Amino acid sequence: MKRKRTLVSVLMVVFLNCFALADVKPAGVFGDHMVLQRGRSVPVWGAASPGEMITVKLSGQEKSVNADASGKWIVYLDALKAGGPFEMVIAGGADAITFKDVYVGEVWLCSGQSNMDMTVAAEDRYWCGVINEAEEVAAAKYPKIRVFDVPFKTTDDVQSEVEGEWEICSPETAGHFSAVAYFFAREIHKKLKVPVGLVTTAYGASTAEAWTSRPALEANVQLKFLLDNYAKYCEDYDSGKTQEKYETDLAKWQQDSEKAKAEGKKEPRKPRQPKNPHLDQHSPCVLYNAMVAPLVPYSIRGALWYQGESNGGTAGIYDVIMETMIKDWRKAWGQGDFPFLYVQLASYGKPSDQPCKGGRTTRVREAQLKNLSIPNSAMTVTIDIGDEKNIHPKNKQDVGRRLALQARALVYGENKLVCSGPIYDHMSIDGNTITLYFKSDGSKLAAKDGKLNGFAIAGSDKEFIWADAKIIKDTIVVSASDIENPVAVRYAWDDYPVVSLYNKKGLPASPFRTDDF
Repeated sequence: MKRKRTLVSVLMVVFLNCFALADVKPAGVFGDHMVLQRGRSVPVWGAASPGEMITVKLSGQEKSVNADASGKWIVYLDALKAGGPFEMVIAGGADAITFKDVYVGEVWLCSGQSNMDMTVAAEDRYWCGVINEAEEVAAAKYPKIRVFDVPFKTTDDVQSEVEGEWEICSPETAGHFSAVAYFFAREIHKKLKVPVGLVTTAYGASTAEAWTSRPALEANVQLKFLLDNYAKYCEDYDSGKTQEKYETDLAKWQQDSEKAKAEGKKEPRKPRQPKNPHLDQHSPCVLYNAMVAPLVPYSIRGALWYQGESNGGTAGIYDVIMETMIKDWRKAWGQGDFPFLYVQLASYGKPSDQPCKGGRTTRVREAQLKNLSIPNSAMTVTIDIGDEKNIHPKNKQDVGRRLALQARALVYGENKLVCSGPIYDHMSIDGNTITLYFKSDGSKLAAKDGKLNGFAIAGSDKEFIWADAKIIKDTIVVSASDIENPVAVRYAWDDYPVVSLYNKKGLPASPFRTDDF
């Protein structure tokens, strides 16, 4: 079964057309098989004739409101207990719409770029598909896990409507579910024994600023340049300057290419056809407008986020962009500081022969580590499950499992659960050694295969060399025979690093550095 991301089924078209003819039209995120968030007020909203009285009935509750002058309406159901199936009836005038097979449980918003969008099975996209995908799809018999996939879309204008449908998890549907979201939901469903709803809104190669609203970016002096640059790109594209430059560059390339062939030299790189910035998932605000705004204020427990690969060029301020986006979403939903669980980027790229030299992806990871200061957030480390040649690592099972551990500890009350690997805290220098201290996670430090590797140390010249590292009680002592007066240590500080530090629960440490060179 193909993933329903770019095409709307005939049934959905008929469904929406029926709504267009009715006096009352619920927002597109509501439908048969949906999951509503338990334990908190549930907004239900939509459009109708101005002044029309709308009544919503569910599980013994009945709430009414009159549509405003523009035809918009919203009611708030009282907090619901987990359960189902229920029917939700939305009535207005002579019309009544009934949504069937409705459940109440835990709802998570799942967003990011391609590693969140990556599906359980490859189906029609070659780069998708997890380890043991056939077995995973065949075993996906969890009818109380439901998924709403938001179609890919970009726009400069804030949207109020979204198309889509809720799907029941089964071997026929799970292949086109977000793998990270599905494996997270499976863990939560098994542990809590309640229905789980996933609202997946992800777009490959997208930047974090694309998922952030214009007012939020405008209000941050560090980020306003993103909007200024975008305005210039749009001006040049819309005026034809971008196309003119491309045609000039193409003509020159053709000449240079012919000359290179005649001289037996390597052909120069062909210029790329310019992309419409209004349709580019790298552009600020365009995904917030089209793929987030229409979901607000659907009641959720929290958000899952896997993104960052496309922000290598802005790695130095990625922590600011991401924090701005999180605050923006929390303000839009009006649910306070809802839980925000995110994935630190996995290893990827050619291994370096230089000790902990760093790179773009390394700096994005550092920004993500800084963002642990954001209230009610948690970071899942995946440095050990990357792929040197594949930016979409196949092991999404462990990503989902580790995210679920964070949720169980942060959200669902398992306070003593070990949910994170070691996180560097501070260091001390004693002669020719540096001692590293870590934030307590309830589990002892451990070395993969019994030996610590991937540590580098530097003296006053700020040049790093490979170091010896040993676990002593709850600390790590680092040294190198060639350095008498060390000043800094780095661990796994590369885009595709050597990884060895875990805790005894098998969770990896985040890469870190003690310097700011």
